[in-house]
Amino acid sequence: MPISRSQLMKELEPGLNALFGLEYNRYEGEWNEVFDTESSDRAFEEEVMLSGFGQAPVKAEGAAVTFDTANESFTARYTHETIALAFAITEEAVEDNLYDRLSTRYTRALARSMSNTKEVKGANILNNAFNSSFTFGDGKELCATDHPTLGGGNFRNELTVAADLNETSLEQSMIDIAAFIDERGLLVAVQGRKLIIPPALQFVAERLTATQLRPGTADNDINAIRNMGMLPEGYVINHYLTDTDAFFIKTDSPNGFKHFERSPVRTSMEGDFDTGNVRYKARERYSFGVSDPRCVFGSPGA
Repeated sequence: MPISRSQLMKELEPGLNALFGLEYNRYEGEWNEVFDTESSDRAFEEEVMLSGFGQAPVKAEGAAVTFDTANESFTARYTHETIALAFAITEEAVEDNLYDRLSTRYTRALARSMSNTKEVKGANILNNAFNSSFTFGDGKELCATDHPTLGGGNFRNELTVAADLNETSLEQSMIDIAAFIDERGLLVAVQGRKLIIPPALQFVAERLTATQLRPGTADNDINAIRNMGMLPEGYVINHYLTDTDAFFIKTDSPNGFKHFERSPVRTSMEGDFDTGNVRYKARERYSFGVSDPRCVFGSPGA
């Protein structure tokens, strides 16, 4: 439905002082704090988790060496989605100079809509992190207490007992991250890099990560999290997280959060011969997902 003069009657009136409603700032690029971007040239991308080898055994004198095999564990699939939005202005509105007045504002509003969708799509990976109906390559939700491995054991990237963000839960999360194992049960040297939180937890996060001394105590103990260099990238606020007490720690595990860009955002404008309307479109194609769940540790809150 094109934007017509009847929808913009005030814009035609003399003495108009200001137009408003399209000039809001936006939270931009927050998904960049979570996801690593890679390009894609196909309809979908797949990444296969390999198991590696188990612990090397002792070889007895004169005995044959033990052979091990590497196997495929699971496959993470990224299916790209096309995101697009457009608006049109009637030929009459263009004639009455409405397009020249409003084009910049409406193209900015279009960019904000495209950006908002991308932020929501990225945040949905974390918003569904504890949802057993939203599974990833290993058949489990992103944050779980029982991620299966080929070696027969499990590893967990969620607190055993759900807890709100505080000193105890954050320290326990870092301890649990240090206990991550690979697909064959070997310990992996993974560390937490940054805390990802909704706006409601920003004050708690500041006290936990930035103060010299322990928060909420009258003694003179140091803040161990800060003093030991834990979470070297501090914390980031994601305004698109829907659970006000859930928190996440992004680790330095490779091949974790990924954003595949199939087609970057492009804009185009054209006139329609039959109606004379001017049409403006924005379009991009991408996907968000996770390959290795060891890239994150989380708690849904108490």
